[in-house]
Amino acid sequence: MSQSHTDKLHDTIPATMNAFVLKGHGDFDQLQWHEDWPVPVAGGDEVIIKVGACGLNNTDINTRTAWYSKAVSANTTGGAFDEADDEDATWGGAPISFPRIQGADVVGTVVALGPEADASLLGKRVMIDTWLRDWDDPTNLEKTGYYGSECDGGFAHYTKVTQKQVHPILSDLSDAELATFATSYITAENMLERGQVKAGDSVLITGASGGVGSALIQLVKRRGATAIALSSLSKADDLTAIGADVVIDRNEADFKKALIAATGKATVSVLADVVGGSEWHKWLDCIERGGRLTCAGAIAGPMVAFDLRTFYLRDLTFTGATIVPVGLFAKLVSYIEAGEIKPLIAAQFDLRDLHDAQRLFIKKSHIGNIVVCP
Repeated sequence: MSQSHTDKLHDTIPATMNAFVLKGHGDFDQLQWHEDWPVPVAGGDEVIIKVGACGLNNTDINTRTAWYSKAVSANTTGGAFDEADDEDATWGGAPISFPRIQGADVVGTVVALGPEADASLLGKRVMIDTWLRDWDDPTNLEKTGYYGSECDGGFAHYTKVTQKQVHPILSDLSDAELATFATSYITAENMLERGQVKAGDSVLITGASGGVGSALIQLVKRRGATAIALSSLSKADDLTAIGADVVIDRNEADFKKALIAATGKATVSVLADVVGGSEWHKWLDCIERGGRLTCAGAIAGPMVAFDLRTFYLRDLTFTGATIVPVGLFAKLVSYIEAGEIKPLIAAQFDLRDLHDAQRLFIKKSHIGNIVVCP
């Protein structure tokens, strides 16, 4: 594409935009609304996307509040942690630069191209693979970043990204519906990949009503496995409607007894956990001999009671699941286009109401995902 064509495309985009900008780690006062923030300019193989919707996820909250810092042992309350160390206050354990526009789960339309970008992308509706990579060494985990953390993201009217992370999508779903998928569903699918979940397995899903939990239910069923959801019983009907085979009360005092009553067995093949906290050891004790734990969160607290004898005497395999393998996002897009998984919108807000959207997210009373739209 000629430079003159690129410049012409940029002429159709305003110089400034509305954006929510994080000025540093802290409470909501650090997340500030701007109506005159510079619109990004694409270089190289980057594209400019007009944001149609952007989903919320735990990383937005945890980075703002500095919860990732090893100095913090509390659950993810959504409030700032004064004891946190800014040097390890992000998902990757390294500082990020401010100001920063957060928001990873972007759906929108490509409206401008850098001089080396593929011209066929112009005008396409796309989803963004949320993982930044060194594309000369794409499988190196030490060289990865997260969209909306190590670069600006989608809590704005426009955003930019390399074309290597752009995935055109053909779907009748709205932008808001599509914005529920990226982080929650790719996290869930990565957990199931790491946990080697297969047909015939039984999977205990903690935090089953949240974005990742509800995604796990659908993706577990897609693999032909049994989905055992742990949640409040007030949400049981909704979780059953999206595929949960069994719902067990998360407040059940005798979890193993409840598991036997619900499934006829005292064990599960896999524990898919995003909760952690004080109850974690109860769920761990219910993994069958030779079974697996796959973990991608600790919303009830990162510090757990762990008896090493349970781990080694039962021949368990533990896997953490954060950075997603190259190519997995494209598979997720194919699941969406084939109608194999469904969006679950808990609430939709205007971008300007991001504070309210995050407050609702922090309450954890919703089922599915929360999105904001410019």
